[in-house]
Amino acid sequence: MPPQVQAGFFMTPYNPSFWKADGAFAGMGNFMVGATQMIPNPKKQMADFNYMNAMSSVERENKNYTLNQLYALAKTKYHEWMIISKKVKIANENLLLLAYMIKSMEIRYQYNMDKLPTYYKAKSNYSSLESMIVMLKNDISQKMIVLNTLMARDKNFTFEVDSTYRFTDFNNEASDTTYLAKRRSDIKAIEKTININQLKIEVENTRLLPDFGVRYDHMFAFGQQPQQFTLMGMVNIPMSWSTKMNKANIHSFQIKNESLYWQKQMVLNEASGMIKAMKTELKFLKDQYQISENSIIPAIRKNYETALLAWQNNTGDLFQVLDAWESLNMAQLDTLDTLQRILVTQVEIEKQMEIK
Repeated sequence: MPPQVQAGFFMTPYNPSFWKADGAFAGMGNFMVGATQMIPNPKKQMADFNYMNAMSSVERENKNYTLNQLYALAKTKYHEWMIISKKVKIANENLLLLAYMIKSMEIRYQYNMDKLPTYYKAKSNYSSLESMIVMLKNDISQKMIVLNTLMARDKNFTFEVDSTYRFTDFNNEASDTTYLAKRRSDIKAIEKTININQLKIEVENTRLLPDFGVRYDHMFAFGQQPQQFTLMGMVNIPMSWSTKMNKANIHSFQIKNESLYWQKQMVLNEASGMIKAMKTELKFLKDQYQISENSIIPAIRKNYETALLAWQNNTGDLFQVLDAWESLNMAQLDTLDTLQRILVTQVEIEKQMEIK
């Protein structure tokens, strides 16, 4: 603690004539300089040091928690962009196919080989596809802006995303509360907050300990008086009426720690339940996706190819071709939606587990 320095007159008469010596009269009064130094209790200093040293740890874990949220947002937007790109590719392929059918109908109609309503239905489907592509490209622009923002880059910077992806298998340890407590930054932040509150309790306990001090004064005597000094030791003694606030703070921090403990248990229980539920959903989505890829889409594609071949050979109707095409297009888009749900669910599980 900083020393306290003082200077001034000590036991000096108001009448200056008494300051000087006069015969047997030695004079009166002194000019005093002095210093006081309080010496804090070492236990107080150590408690304050430990508390201040631990304060940054909570902010560090909060920073990691925020980063994890941003990583998850970036991965989600990335996967959504990838799925939209696949949808745009399918839509462009279907545009070429519809353009071929419309051109063929225009020729065949001249020879009464096709009906006019079918022609307009194909034109309507073509326009709907064009509208969907515009909407999908707008979605891609939105994802690009979000990713550029997350990377602190120019919002108009253009780039493409990789179309490859992978499925992740999560082990049973993923939903274990002990495992989650070791990984999640928010849990670590709660634990470190509990630790800081415990350090605050120790700080408040040291406030109940005495402080020590030393005081030295030197008197320059007037007249023929001898020079004098004062040397004293001091101690601050905490009394019952002066420590009520410290005891109340200790009780408050104990209650806060109890509340934080149950908050930690609640977060762990909620995260464990969410991960188990999402793992179940992920397994269902993967099975659904495999069925669509291996069975449903090949069958619908075969039906479409058969209907198209029959129409080209004048043994089938174009309405059947368009219905088969719509079924195939819808099945492909639904499968991509399922794929997107799989990837987004994976990201959500990784976010809960803080896997970067």
